[in-house]
Amino acid sequence: MSDPSTPKSVPPALGARVLAVTSGKGGVGKTFVSANLAAALARRGQRVLVLDADLGLANLDVVLNLHPKITLHDVFTGKATIAEAIVKAPGGFSVLLAGSGMVEYSRLTPEVRDEFLGVIRSVMPNYDVLLLDTGAGISDVVLFAVSLASEVVVVATPEPTSLTDAYAAIKVLATQHKRQHVRVVINQTARPGDGRAITSQLQQVLDRFVASATGRSVRLIHLGDIPADPTVREAVMRRQLLMVSAPGSPAAMAVTELARKLDETVISRADGTGS
Repeated sequence: MSDPSTPKSVPPALGARVLAVTSGKGGVGKTFVSANLAAALARRGQRVLVLDADLGLANLDVVLNLHPKITLHDVFTGKATIAEAIVKAPGGFSVLLAGSGMVEYSRLTPEVRDEFLGVIRSVMPNYDVLLLDTGAGISDVVLFAVSLASEVVVVATPEPTSLTDAYAAIKVLATQHKRQHVRVVINQTARPGDGRAITSQLQQVLDRFVASATGRSVRLIHLGDIPADPTVREAVMRRQLLMVSAPGSPAAMAVTELARKLDETVISRADGTGS
């Protein structure tokens, strides 16, 4: 029997880049990065949809201060169409929200797998970028969502527990999903250059332990850092996008740079417009 967490690849002809934003542990700012990255990409002219792929403990609606009447649950149960469930978010992008407490979707059954994949295939032609805001960790639902993405962005902080869990998640992506590269964002850095040094250290550990076991090592690409910035907490507490409330803040400018890198090195090239 095939593993439900390793589906057939999403057809590239559907025309959107599918990016998964994930993390080894919760509380590292993964959803904050997803939402603000979407706003930064939208500012660059991209049509962006963020899909809340944390089916059991969704919180994208809280971050965006949205109160959806229709969620993925309604789509999965046939009570609403996908078009009815997609809503506009502050920041110029669209979202498809999961709704919290969907216990029946916290484990990957064949039905959940097929419904989720069907939703993604349906929305892909209408957007330039599909961002999957996954849950944290390495559950089968998280790994399935990540497996659908052409690019994976792992968010971590400099804290040892975050880095340990990030390593564990990347190891699974490399050994079970055969990922050849993973992009890394280090959030809440204290000094310039911290994230690059941390990514280098993670790479050394992966080279030592994962490569020795599998014969090759996954390559980490340091996408960038987001500095520790008090405006982030202020925006989160007010349920506002940082890109909207404080676009000139150090953290917002860092997210803008992340969007530029992704746009120029991944998205535009996929569309045939990059170098």
